[in-house]
Amino acid sequence: MDKQIQDLIKKAYSAFNARDIDSALSTFHEKVEWPKAFEGGYVSGHDDVRKYWTRQWTEINPNVEPIGFIERPNGTFEITVLQKVKDMNGNVIFDGIVKHIITIQDNLFRRMDIEIE
Repeated sequence: MDKQIQDLIKKAYSAFNARDIDSALSTFHEKVEWPKAFEGGYVSGHDDVRKYWTRQWTEINPNVEPIGFIERPNGTFEITVLQKVKDMNGNVIFDGIVKHIITIQDNLFRRMDIEIE
């Protein structure tokens, strides 16, 4: 995998875990499509991602650590992540491995899809 892409991915995940929305959004295409993981469907664009995350972080406390990077034959990137999600009382809701499938456009995140093992 291209180092520039791997650095972009690491920056995005680090910013998400730090709840630094502006830094995370700086890695996203303006027309990004982002999955609403626990609700289904997608949000589109920076404003909708910001609103979704702001609301999400009042309900759950997710943390995602990328542990594997593979470029797929179709040009997307498969990021294996260790995902731990807690409720606001610290109770674990989910703790496991998830695959995030990232589409890159103009060296920015254009779309993410989720595959649960």
